[in-house]
Amino acid sequence: MKPFSFAPVIALAAVLAITVLPGCIPQQPEKPEKTAKSSSETSAAKQDSAASQAHTLATETASYTLSGFESLPGWQRNKLSQIWPTFLLSCQALDQRDTAWRRICQQARQLDGNNNSAIHAFFEREFLAYQIRDTDQRPDGVIAGYFESEIAGSRKYQPPYIYPVYGQPTDMLYLDTRKLPSGNGVVPARVQGREVRVQSDLSTRDIGGTGIYVLDLSQIPRNTLERKIRLRADNQRLLPYYTRQEIETHGAPGARVLAFVRNAAELYEMQIQGSGRIRLPDGSVIRLEYAEHNGHPFRPMLASSAKVRTRGDVIELEASEADASDKNTDKNVTGLRWVRGFRLALPAKSGPVAVPGRSNAGAGGSGNTDPSYVFFKKVSSNTDGPSGTLGVPLQPGYSIAVDSRSIPLGYPVFVSTHLRNGAPMQRLLMAQDTGNAVRGALRADYFFGNGQEAARQARLMKQQSGQLWVLLPRGQTVTTAPSAARTHGGLPQCLVPDENICTND
Repeated sequence: MKPFSFAPVIALAAVLAITVLPGCIPQQPEKPEKTAKSSSETSAAKQDSAASQAHTLATETASYTLSGFESLPGWQRNKLSQIWPTFLLSCQALDQRDTAWRRICQQARQLDGNNNSAIHAFFEREFLAYQIRDTDQRPDGVIAGYFESEIAGSRKYQPPYIYPVYGQPTDMLYLDTRKLPSGNGVVPARVQGREVRVQSDLSTRDIGGTGIYVLDLSQIPRNTLERKIRLRADNQRLLPYYTRQEIETHGAPGARVLAFVRNAAELYEMQIQGSGRIRLPDGSVIRLEYAEHNGHPFRPMLASSAKVRTRGDVIELEASEADASDKNTDKNVTGLRWVRGFRLALPAKSGPVAVPGRSNAGAGGSGNTDPSYVFFKKVSSNTDGPSGTLGVPLQPGYSIAVDSRSIPLGYPVFVSTHLRNGAPMQRLLMAQDTGNAVRGALRADYFFGNGQEAARQARLMKQQSGQLWVLLPRGQTVTTAPSAARTHGGLPQCLVPDENICTND
């Protein structure tokens, strides 16, 4: 992540926008000019000065403490030349969005990527490291693993390949929750392209007119990370997009089928992983990446040994203490499966699901009660790796998935944990992906790559003593507040707001 710079801060209640200045020691406030200042200017100056001294900052889900690089376990032993190509991939996305990153990435491209000393000096010169803690000030979190799955399938419906893999729906509509009126009543709305807009200049008497729809606000969740709701039109009503159960029993009429697979549990795992490959009978491969989701919350069927914590409508999953032995992690059809640090309880037997162009009689669904559903898109099979949420290819061993509220996408993250065999894993990684299962300040999923060995290692990866430091560029403006403001409320949701990933109100 980018280090904060301590610079002028605009405070709304307790929320402050803070910029990281060069150097780990905050600059002293400039001497006031001799001209008279208004009381509001004097107040702002005091606020800026207080913020510039705040080495501990906070958002809704995390707190951050400024740390010296010497305090990062194993920092000097890191061979940073190994992660350098992955860092440059993040630059491809970030230097298009942010002036602080543009300068950093220009310097990075001129650096000798094989010179470890030069790369160490680069990070220590251009970034500040902040240790992340949760709202209870705990430093230890869960580090799990994920991979690009591969399952057997066919381009056409032919038993045993009976489970459709859907592409992105064309009938999905989008609503920005920040433009919603208060209350839970029924309001008129208009559809413009794929965007839904509430019509404040109309009344419910106008519902039923040309292009005017009924929107029941009581059905709309307002606290999604993206501030974006997925809807569908049903006659003159706007409803939440289809749940998994509705898709499996009635189909997804606006989505094209990309392939058929023989195992509903394997398809579900591919949806959780976020990407995958379908191996066809002739040996060729269809490569798929995440395209969209149905907007319903991720509610996996967990084994009884796992815990589920809910904060509002956002699920927080805690890894279970159960043993992730090989005999449990490699089952392919029924029973328990270890996925991204959690043990799923899969249906004992999958029932038939709806198939486009065929009778839906008897389509009772797979038995999976999770309402969330992921849609895919086809990509070239010649690319280096699946694209993460950042839009760059994920690199095995160097890319991680994070919660974008606490760790901005594309930023460097130093991780200190242990592998299953007890060996320490202390290395700099790049936050290039997100996931429904990755929720919480102290949560990261380590990308292992593709293949059976990557799958085995990813399923076994579940460490509950991981510590995280985010690296923020000097000069980066972030939206945050001193940790003391937590007791007063009003904390921002996102450390670095991103219109497509995580936004503050």
